[in-house]
Formats: sequence, structure tokens, C-alpha cells
Amino acid sequence: MEKLKYEPLFETEKGKGRILYRLFATSLFCGIILIWIYRLCNIPNSGENGRYVWIGMLGAELWFGFYWFITQSVRWNRIYRHTFRDRLLMRYENELPRVDVFVCTADPVIEPPIMVINTVLSVLAYNYPPEKLSVYLSDDAGSELTFYALLEASRFAKHWLPYCKKFNVEPRSPAAYFASLSVSDQSDADFSKMKGLYEEMANKIDVVCKAGTVSDQAKLEYKGFSKWNSYSSKKNHTAILQILIDNRDEETKDIDGVRLPTLVYVAREKHPEHFHNFKDGAMNALLRVSSEISNAPVILNVDCDMYSNNSNAIQDALCFFMDEERSREIAFVQFPQSFGNATKNEVYGSLRVIDEVEFHGADGYGGPLYTGTGCFHRRDTLYGREYSTEARIDLKSACPEKMEENVHELEERLERLASSTYDLNNTQWGNEIGLKYGCPVEDVLTGLTIKCKGWKSVYYRPKRDAFVGVTATTLDQILVQHKRWSEGDLMILFSKYSPVWYGLGKLNPGLVLGYLIYCLWSPNCWATLYYSIVPSFCLLKGIPLFPQVSSKRFLPFAYVLIAELIYSFAEFLWSGGTILGWWNEQRIWLYKRTSSYMFAFLDTMLKLFGSSNTTFIVTPKVTSEDVLLRYKQEKMEFGSASPMLTILSTLAMINLFCLMGLVKKLILTRELGLEYVFETMALQILLCGILVFVNLPLYNALFFRQDKGKIPSSTAFQSVVFALSVCTCIAYM
Repeated sequence: MEKLKYEPLFETEKGKGRILYRLFATSLFCGIILIWIYRLCNIPNSGENGRYVWIGMLGAELWFGFYWFITQSVRWNRIYRHTFRDRLLMRYENELPRVDVFVCTADPVIEPPIMVINTVLSVLAYNYPPEKLSVYLSDDAGSELTFYALLEASRFAKHWLPYCKKFNVEPRSPAAYFASLSVSDQSDADFSKMKGLYEEMANKIDVVCKAGTVSDQAKLEYKGFSKWNSYSSKKNHTAILQILIDNRDEETKDIDGVRLPTLVYVAREKHPEHFHNFKDGAMNALLRVSSEISNAPVILNVDCDMYSNNSNAIQDALCFFMDEERSREIAFVQFPQSFGNATKNEVYGSLRVIDEVEFHGADGYGGPLYTGTGCFHRRDTLYGREYSTEARIDLKSACPEKMEENVHELEERLERLASSTYDLNNTQWGNEIGLKYGCPVEDVLTGLTIKCKGWKSVYYRPKRDAFVGVTATTLDQILVQHKRWSEGDLMILFSKYSPVWYGLGKLNPGLVLGYLIYCLWSPNCWATLYYSIVPSFCLLKGIPLFPQVSSKRFLPFAYVLIAELIYSFAEFLWSGGTILGWWNEQRIWLYKRTSSYMFAFLDTMLKLFGSSNTTFIVTPKVTSEDVLLRYKQEKMEFGSASPMLTILSTLAMINLFCLMGLVKKLILTRELGLEYVFETMALQILLCGILVFVNLPLYNALFFRQDKGKIPSSTAFQSVVFALSVCTCIAYM
């Protein structure tokens, strides 16, 4: 019998224009070296004015050049992947593995139950055999409101799932689906009936959420509510496990008579005396519980605000796990994060360049970071299994065997796996097994340790986004979010799992540099703060820090500045951004580096010396109507007073006062000659001018806006007074 020809389930394509980019990067690096040489050769002698300022400029430029070099690692070796789902189904249609889906939520106030169940419904409706699909919702708040919403969703699913399959619906989040259709598409009778059912369910959930409690009548309808009592709270409740849809039960079917996927609600026990390890603790509890119910060899985890936008995402991921020749070393498949509420020009920046460029580059060296959502895992790798060329994980599987115990007995038995003390009983959970504990970015740390055991990951961006979530809608939210990310990444750098020493010899050197891009986010603050303040102060004092425009030594500075700006602009547009979006990205880049990253760096240092504890702040997914209106109009929201906002306002005012001081000396008092100033301090004027221009929305919020999104008066007063005092002192020193 003739042997069948091997056909790969996925293919890899190298990024275009790599040679041209390498030539450009080499020329830019030569320009950076010339700048370093200029600084080193022209340091003022001891005792001369500006010596320490000059050394500071050298230090900042050394850091910028070093960090730029690191970022090139993920731009030199980009790869892109494509899957062949038809080949997968032709080969394994009856042997597809079981898949467990983990959805995590932590607070019904900032993560509304209606949003959570839309995510759950979207993954329940995957284009995948229902008997091989199980969905687990982790509710860390132990909220009866979320449980009620999930109970209603389990009933609605009996209508929604057959509707999705009948009409090949995309996306399969009901809210997103109904919102995506035009009026002309809503005349169908089936559509009207389904929308009516959804609105009925949504109204029930809305009434309960507004009341803050489930009615006694609703509690009597389902026994599961007996698990809650008057003492239950977000931070103190018993373990609750409820199997709302049991796929083992042949009577559990939708309205077309097709069996439904398993649906499980889990609220792990919380007690004030026991540290609960945030999301990583919740994920580990789901790993334990699911191992006793479905024990699927493949696990998908998504955040509660990130619904499935592509019903074939599981099949795409399995193409990477089930290829006969190239899947052996793949531990997880990471999909990008997309955001449905992002504005056209992304007023608070985006992850666009990371998703479109950097992660594709990391994929060329062994795979991207695990980012905590939209990721498919092999279960065994999360259990700490090391890669071996001899061993092979067989994912092909039949449905699980029916267990003897009934649902109630199973629920009671498994609740102990979600107890608050389970991790404390001399287990390896959080250390050798499951997600790692002790880091704000447990996902990045876990992915790193998996790769250090010999595994690789894959980054895949399908034509239709696999997952769509909700991005921050205020400046404060984005700054706090990036503080947590950059703080966690820096903690990894100083931990025993640092990619520099733990990953040495285990990871591709290019991938080590790729991890360092994010691990060194927060140290960027000091060079950026120096460049944002000191050149402006020297401009006010009339002290030149750069070569004269007519000098040949000016050329490397001009080339590096212009070339880097042009490349950054082109890269952003190539990634699908807009011109104004690029400008907004530069503003947020500055704001993150001078506020979020600085606080992240300081907090990390305090933790290293035992003076601070790890905290986890959930980004709110609820926005008031007036804030949402301003967000859609792309007006920045400064409304909340905070230390980070005070710093940003003060820096903006310092640069404005320095520029105004120069104008005063040039035009009013004529202390400085116009030709001399532009000859000797052109780059300082340009730098200060850009910093002022990029802060125009902040000045508007300081002095002109009257809505609630303006900068609070107390913050404005502090910033103006402090900046004016400092600039006055500098001017008369």
C-alpha cells in the first residue's frame, strides 16, 4: 500500500524586507555610536560649567542606544504562520482532543456579569464537537450575581448554540453579534426571536445587578443558591462548585436535540487570613477542578472581557498541536489581543506594534510571551512537564468515560480542590505545578519557565481576530495597567527566573533579548525623565548640549533623530495605525515612561528590600456615560487626581515655562541673539518644542476644559506652582 504524502497542518513564512531593514538598522547603529563618541570626547573638564549635566546626557544616550539595540532582536527575524483547518478535519475529525476553556472574573462591579456571560456564551458556541468541549468560569468574588447570570446563560445557550450553527454566526458573543448587524439584517423572524430571548435574559440580569441581590423566588428555583449565606463577601466565602451543564448527562441537550458542552461555575474559597495569589491562584484552582471532570489535554484561557470572535479558533490552535512532524515541541499557542472599543486614532495608545511586529519577531526565536489571555496550552506543560525528544504527548482522544458518582457527589468532592488552604498543604502548586505565584505578571513568568524546560510557543494572527476585548477608556486606567505590567516584568528580571541567567543556554539569545525588551520597560523612566527635563533647563540657562548646526558633528544627531522617527511612523502605519494614532502613541509613550514606569521601578526596588507587597488591581470594564462619550470623541480623560497625573502635569509645565523663558530672552529682553541661539541650541529648542506640542491635550485640560475630564484644580495648582518655582530658581542660579 502506497504511503500517504505528508501534508503539514501549518506553514511558516519569513517576513519580507528583512535585508533592507538590517542595512537601515546597521546605519542607525553607526549613527548612535558616533553620538556616544562625541559625548565621550567632549566631556567638560573638572570644574567647568555643565560637566555633570554632560555626563548625564552621555548616560541617557548610552541607555537609549542600548535599549534600541535590544528592540532590534525582534525586528530582524519576523515570521508569519498560516493554518490548514481542512487538512486537520480530514485527518482527525473523529479523533479531535477534548478542550477545556477557562474564563476568569474577579469583581461583578468592575466586570459586569452580562459582559462575563457574553464571553462564556461565545466560547460555548465554538465550532467544535460539544461532547469534547468544557467551559469553566472562575468567579473570584464568589458573587451570587455572577452565578445567577451564568445560570441564565446556561438556559439561553440551549437556543443560542443551535442558532449559531444554523446561520454560521460570527461573532458568537450575543451582544457583539446583535450590535454588529444593520437594521436591514434584523428583519428575519429567527433573528427577532433570538434577540428577544437575549434581551429577556439581559433584562433579568440587569434587574438583579441593580438590586444587588438575587430575589428569593429565583433562589428557590435552583438549589445552587443555598451555597451563599449572609456572611459571604468578595474576600470571605466558602468554596462553591456548581456543574450547570453536565455533558455526561445524555438528557442535557439544546432545542435541536444536540448535546451541550459542559459548563462549570467555580468560586474558590477566600479567607482574610490566607493569601489567595490573585488570578494565578484562580487558574490553578481551575486546573485542579477540571482535571477531575473533563481533564482535557488542551486548555484555553481567556479574560472575562475578551470574547471569542472566531468560532474556528480551536481548530486553528490544534493545527499547531497536531502536526505529525513539527508539533512535538510546541507548548502553547498565543493569539493577539484585539479591542472592540478602541477609537480610530487610539487616544491612549495601543499594543499594535507589539502584536504586529514584536511578537512575530519573538516567534522567529522560539515563540512569544504568554500574555494571560487568548492562549491555548498543553495541560501537561502547565503541570511542569519537561520537553523530551523521545516522549510525545498524544492529544487524540475520545470522549471521557462516564463516572459512577452523581453530579452532587462530584461537586461536594471537588470543592476541597478549591479551598483556600490547598496550596499551603506542602504542594508544589504555584512553584513547580501550574501558574507561578508571587509576580504581578504571572502569565509572562509561567510562559518563560515553560520555555526554559525546552518547549516553544507559537504566535498566530488569523485573518479574523480570534478574541476581542475591552481596552482602557481613561488615562488613569492605562497608566495603572502599564505600571503593573512593567513592575511585574522588572521583578522577573531580578528573580531566580530571570531570562538573563535562568534562560541562559536554555533560550535562543534572540528570545532572551526579546524578553529584556519588556523586563527593561521601567528602567527606561530615568533616561526619559532626564531628557525631558535637563535639556529644557539648560535651554532656559542658555547652555548648549548639542553640536552647532553648522558642525559636521551635528549630522549623527540629525540622522538618528530623523531616521528613527520616520521608521517608527512607517512601522506604525504598516501595522494598521493612523497618522494621528502614531502621534497619540508618542504621547502615551512619554506618559508611561515618566510616570507608570517610574513608580513601577520604585515599587520593585521596595519589594526587593522587603518594604512593599505585591498587589493586583483589576482594570475596570465599566465606564460612565459621560466618560464614554468623551472617549468616543477622543478627548483624554484626566479627571482622577493621582501622583502620576501630578508628575505629568509638572513636567509639561516645566517645558512650557522653559520655552516661554527662551522666548522672553529672545524677543522681550534680547539677552540672547536669535542667530546664536538657533546655531548652538537648535536641537534643544526642537526637543522642548516637541515636548510642549505633545502635551497640548494636557494644557487644554489644565486651563481651558470645563467638563469632568479636566485635570483637578488641586493637581493643576500644585503642578503650576512647583514648575514655576523650579524654573525661576534655575533661571536665576
